[in-house]
Amino acid sequence: MADSDIERRWWKEAVVYQIYPRSFNDTDGDGVGDIPGIVEKVDYLDDLGVDVVWLCPVYESPNADNGYDIADYRSIMDEFGTMADWERLLAALHDRDIRLIMDLVVNHTSDEHEWFLKSRAGDDEYEDFYWWREGRDAEAVDWRATEGPDGEAPPNAWRSYFGGPAWAYDDEREEWYLHLFDRKQPDLNWEHERVREEVFELMEWWFEKGIDGFRMDVINLISKPDGLPNDPDDPFGGAMTGPTNGPRVHEFLSEMNDRVLDRDYLTVGEMLGPEIPMEHARRYLNPDEDGLSMLFHFEHMLLDRGDDIWERSEWSLSELKAVFNRWDEGLAEEGWNSLYLNNHDQPRMVSRFGDDGEYRRESAKVLATLLHTLRGTPYVYQGEELGMTNYPFESLDEFRDVDTLNPLRNAIEDGEVESFDAVKEAIRANSRDNARTPMQWSAEENAGFTEGEPWIGVNPNHEEINVAAERADPDSVWHYYRDLIALREEYDVVVYGDYEPLFPEDDAVWAYTRTLATADGEERLVVVLNFTDAEVAVGLPDDVPREGTLVLGNYADDEMDDDAELATGDLLLQPWEARVYHQSA
Repeated sequence: MADSDIERRWWKEAVVYQIYPRSFNDTDGDGVGDIPGIVEKVDYLDDLGVDVVWLCPVYESPNADNGYDIADYRSIMDEFGTMADWERLLAALHDRDIRLIMDLVVNHTSDEHEWFLKSRAGDDEYEDFYWWREGRDAEAVDWRATEGPDGEAPPNAWRSYFGGPAWAYDDEREEWYLHLFDRKQPDLNWEHERVREEVFELMEWWFEKGIDGFRMDVINLISKPDGLPNDPDDPFGGAMTGPTNGPRVHEFLSEMNDRVLDRDYLTVGEMLGPEIPMEHARRYLNPDEDGLSMLFHFEHMLLDRGDDIWERSEWSLSELKAVFNRWDEGLAEEGWNSLYLNNHDQPRMVSRFGDDGEYRRESAKVLATLLHTLRGTPYVYQGEELGMTNYPFESLDEFRDVDTLNPLRNAIEDGEVESFDAVKEAIRANSRDNARTPMQWSAEENAGFTEGEPWIGVNPNHEEINVAAERADPDSVWHYYRDLIALREEYDVVVYGDYEPLFPEDDAVWAYTRTLATADGEERLVVVLNFTDAEVAVGLPDDVPREGTLVLGNYADDEMDDDAELATGDLLLQPWEARVYHQSA
């Protein structure tokens, strides 16, 4: 790509920092993070250098799924503070030129939302806001739910993402309603025009308050397959394949784009499913169709996962590369990538893709280098910039997440799993709760997160891994993130350069170039990353130019001026070493 062909957008050049407010910073001592706690740390975010904050849900909610079950989209949960607190946060961020995007959760609501209460009661205006169906004859299908009228099975055999049937029986309406997640999260019926009108109105309401965009939760589930069928080849359906990328999803999002979106907003859609077809991805991101800025897919997040929360599988570096390479190639001409390796729904990346033992610091920097030098917008999940690790869970009582607890308890009850101890290692590695332990601000009690009893356990390693220690150490992961963010701001090639992978089948080294044609010639990055705990020799291809300056590395500073190895094309990388060379004509 030439710099004259660049379609510049602020959200392409940005670094996004995700805040899970329940675990970020507590100021009132109730053990739950709050919005005043975020306001208190705005200068921290500014010092780190991020451009955008993505705030996970802070709306009124009964917390069946930690805020992703919304009872009122226009009010703030008491635990988090008030709307005045939220307005102070927005102002504090904007004063520092940091934008704010909110979570949009509109595939489903809470069963305590006014819309659902009226729908359950049969109110004419809200009767069809959700998916209500009569049950089936249990004998005819040889299967029934554990609850509901005798002899009656749910309308179809879909399973919830959180375990068990995707239908719940309601005694008041005497029908079943669809919930692809927890039973307290009934799915909205987007086929109903008034549902869409209500969603567009609430989006406009938040835009008028001054936000800069939305992260859209499970947005590719909003269109359900015609008739909500069973799959005869897969009688237990499976929400992972049934409702994704439904028949009207592009119609609904295109309508949203026409009605409320603007190309200057940052909009990122979370897209569930084992693989998003690229033709769908391009439509989601086409400004003349669905108009999203970017999307989150899960292909790389499923490499080491089995079908259940207690199952794991092996992954290789070449497989991880293949996912990133496919998406870069697929969206190179039309679209834009998001770059992430962890978030509030995923384990800590240094424990998952790096080495959280001897090479924790080095591997955290390698993973950070990858995310900040590929083509796309990098997302930093709170604590990632410290190299925070997974939590050493020892009992089921330590978990809080329904996506961990419900499936495992069901499996134990059904005899599919003997006990927690029998699958402990996999559960510890896979659980979303790894990302939800409190932010580690200091070595003090409760990591400086709260003066009360934290809602979830604090990682014992906070005495060594914390903000205070990281900021005091110039060679820390935190300072390395600052350098990466500064590098992105300094060189256009980091954001807009073409990506060319080297050695795609190599399972030890991830290497690539980024190239941008300029008026004066060409600007290039050469990035070489060792993903092992051993020294690795790398012979660069002959067509990689030999002149360049080492602008970033995760080993000693005195190596930063040494580009002698690049000149020969023969590199010797230390365990978990990262090198970024800059070249210009």
